[in-house]
Amino acid sequence: MINQLSWKVGGQQGEGIESTGEIFAIALNRLGYYLYGYRHFSSRIKGGHTNNKIRVSTTEVRSISDDLDVLVAFDQETIDVNYKELHENGIIMADAKFDPVKPEDTEASLYAVPFTEIATELGTSLMKNMVAIGATSAVLDLDINVFEEVVREIFGKKGQQVVEKNMEAIKAGYEYMEEKLGSNNEVMQLAKADGQKRLFMIGNDAIAMGALAGGCRFMAAYPITPASEIMEYLIQKLPAIGGAVIQTEDEIAAATMAIGANYGGVRTITASAGPGLSLKMEAIGLSGITETPLVIVDTQRGGPSTGLPTKQEQSDLMAMIYGTHGEIPKIVMAPSTVQEAFYDAAEAFNLAEEYQCPVIILTDLQLSLGKQTVEPLDYSKVEIRRGKLQTGELPELENKGYFKRYEVTEDGISPRTIPGMKNGIHHVTGVEHGETGKPSESAENRNAQMDKRFRKVENIKFDTPIYKNAPHEDADLLIVGFNSTRGAIDEAMGRLEQEGIKVNHAHVRLVHPFPADEMLTLVNSAKKVAVIENNATGQLANIMKMNIGNVEKIHKVLKYDGNPFLPHEIHTKCKELF
Repeated sequence: MINQLSWKVGGQQGEGIESTGEIFAIALNRLGYYLYGYRHFSSRIKGGHTNNKIRVSTTEVRSISDDLDVLVAFDQETIDVNYKELHENGIIMADAKFDPVKPEDTEASLYAVPFTEIATELGTSLMKNMVAIGATSAVLDLDINVFEEVVREIFGKKGQQVVEKNMEAIKAGYEYMEEKLGSNNEVMQLAKADGQKRLFMIGNDAIAMGALAGGCRFMAAYPITPASEIMEYLIQKLPAIGGAVIQTEDEIAAATMAIGANYGGVRTITASAGPGLSLKMEAIGLSGITETPLVIVDTQRGGPSTGLPTKQEQSDLMAMIYGTHGEIPKIVMAPSTVQEAFYDAAEAFNLAEEYQCPVIILTDLQLSLGKQTVEPLDYSKVEIRRGKLQTGELPELENKGYFKRYEVTEDGISPRTIPGMKNGIHHVTGVEHGETGKPSESAENRNAQMDKRFRKVENIKFDTPIYKNAPHEDADLLIVGFNSTRGAIDEAMGRLEQEGIKVNHAHVRLVHPFPADEMLTLVNSAKKVAVIENNATGQLANIMKMNIGNVEKIHKVLKYDGNPFLPHEIHTKCKELF
């Protein structure tokens, strides 16, 4: 009996690979197992190799596993691309249709299972993925009845006969594989899960849910991988509570429309990936100088240009902080788990209104699209804070003048009104302006307004700017990361600790303004620092050096081939520092 298992299904895009993994994972999640999934897919609509790797455990997991127990292959390419992940006791179940060949340099067992033939005999070859789920159930010694509820939910609209046929396919796959296994003792029986009910979701869904909880009622966006699911989720949910989603003609329109809605008092979000953020930059500057709240999601992917649109990367960091021309205050958040993505999305609206500036929620493809088990969310933690938005009756203006929307204040935050408020009239312009918004090129006014704007973010109140797993006052190594690398770092940290290396872990959640004092304390308490990043230049490491120095102590551990970090890769690279 085992406590953890890694399972992967692969084939050509459009063959039902995603649905195979989805049905398998949802059923196990409902039994109370913890799961972490990552989908490798092509940027083509149909065709090209795709696979879905799912880690199943009786305890919490936050990263992809290093190795693989079971590989389900619908073509030879799946075997050729993925077999090296299999350990010596691993199992390959391949569709007999393509006469599978096992590579010579693997000790894993190969079973040719007639997925397509069995499915065709039952009515349609499309059910071959259900046959594969049944065969998997035999290997894991799972009761196939655990899949019936999921199958009914997915296929119920097509009628009872379709549900029954799919269950027949699962049963047929189970019986065939059970007979093939015989007395080989290659059953990988999972230890029983705790049966607790937990969510199973991707980071994009968590962001969308957080936006709803945080009072968002409008989204303007243009579809782009890997951010589209945020818009798709809100399209389904916002109309039911009086909100709306508009698919704009481009990213420029999305950002400016979001600014307009926020100016009107409606909490609004827009979401995109790197190429879209490049187009939004001028509008982000408009938000900054007009001090209009703006919440933006950037789901990082492989760049530059179109780059690797369906692959993992963390190369937008510098662009999100410094991409706009000129200088404006902004806040850049970087959640590292699905739970944090939910809470940070809700909090982003509070920060945007309190500090009257753009707030960027920075995620990456692995966090945005990787599906994982999530503990129940606590909605009582979500609060609505609207800062200095004026809600009562405004005092009469002297001599029929204008409201001081950009009044120079001690904390840098000016009172804010929305259109139509009596005595709240003021100018709004993208050029430099005085306290009432009237354009001004005065040197004295320019200094006053620039200083005022930057005073706003001198003392950002952010609950956890750095997630810390720091048990040592005097550590041999501090590992630093951001976004989705957190789980892999924690696993690597555990292995290093077992080898006698004292390790602390710091994960940056408030990227800008950078929490320099807190990070400096952690850096000073370690002999060496390893910064883990999915980019080619070490952007987070460079930001750390800019803010806290310690150049000789900070080492870059980089990966930019489009794939996420695995725990063993971080473990190996960190050991090389000693």
